[in-house]
Amino acid sequence: MDFTLRPWATSDKDALVEYGNNINIAKNMRNVFPHPYTKEDAIQFLERTIPMQPVNIFAIDIGGKASGGIGIFPQTEKKKKNAELGYWLAEPFWGRGIITKAIGQMVDYGFKTFDIDRIFAIPFGTNTASQKALEKAGFVVEARFEKTIFKNGEYFDELIYAIRR
Repeated sequence: MDFTLRPWATSDKDALVEYGNNINIAKNMRNVFPHPYTKEDAIQFLERTIPMQPVNIFAIDIGGKASGGIGIFPQTEKKKKNAELGYWLAEPFWGRGIITKAIGQMVDYGFKTFDIDRIFAIPFGTNTASQKALEKAGFVVEARFEKTIFKNGEYFDELIYAIRR
């Protein structure tokens, strides 16, 4: 399935609410991605994201509609040669290889745009689809931490996946 990565726009507000307001997405995301996902959440996200330069958070556009997001977040201090990768995709598009391809595009963009040598992602231990997407994109498991994530009253393992320049 074809998609493009593009900067977020204020016109993406309704699509963000439509696709982001999904417990199956939120349960695998950090708490900064709320559930329910409201119009106010979308407005706040877009107000923070749109002015960023260089662009580091992109909409995953499918058929002219923002259907997910992917971002790369350069670190500071002693981890300044690293960047964290995060992403989500609307549930109707799961299982089509979109995220794996988007990860590959973001890795290329990240290494070209930022002064980094390593990109890492931290999927929940229960999110096997995300783990498979990372592996298909060339990431390797560097670590597994048991019961370090506490979300919705439960503990989850976190994995560290990374790819180097």
